[in-house]
Amino acid sequence: MNRFGILLCLVILLAGAAVHGAATRRWEVVAPAVLKADRLHAMTVRVGDYEATKIEYDLPIKERSVVTCYRYDSAALGQMMVVSLTSGIPGAVATHTPDVCYVGSGYKITRGPTRRTVELPGGGTARFFVADFEKTTATGIDRQRVRWAWTADGNWDAPDYPRFAYFRAGELFKLYVVTRPADDAPAQDSETVTAFTVAAFEQYARELAR
Repeated sequence: MNRFGILLCLVILLAGAAVHGAATRRWEVVAPAVLKADRLHAMTVRVGDYEATKIEYDLPIKERSVVTCYRYDSAALGQMMVVSLTSGIPGAVATHTPDVCYVGSGYKITRGPTRRTVELPGGGTARFFVADFEKTTATGIDRQRVRWAWTADGNWDAPDYPRFAYFRAGELFKLYVVTRPADDAPAQDSETVTAFTVAAFEQYARELAR
């Protein structure tokens, strides 16, 4: 190989290493502040009589990200919601979306993903993806409706390519709001489910903005 070819290979290798290092924050000497993430992972959503119970997160996550997951039960409504928050470097948090990891866990997509936008009580909006999944188990059919979005600054969004959209973020957050709909559930959420979803996005956004 001539000198030019060797130089070209070296440039390509260095460029690839630089891009990967930037995406994984390998080159950062000082880690991003964790206080804000700690606050978000410690909080629970407050809506009506919903009681929060921390549960284990059983879907795979990427290295260098943190996940907390809570189940919310309302005795008055007879309703159950699950909320999970993932935080970490954009390269990890932007990937492993439900349409990938749920399918990898044996679910099939039955509806979506589509985007929805909701108005938040404190002003602004939250835009998120929603999709329905189901999996046949020994005890029946497990159906889940998952809503998810990302933010680096409190503005929840659902971009086509989150890894590129949040490439420069110091820390990225991803929120899931999950329900188990009936087999004949319409695509549009009920008022109570929508109210909880809005509250979850609004309260996490408000805590992040503090």
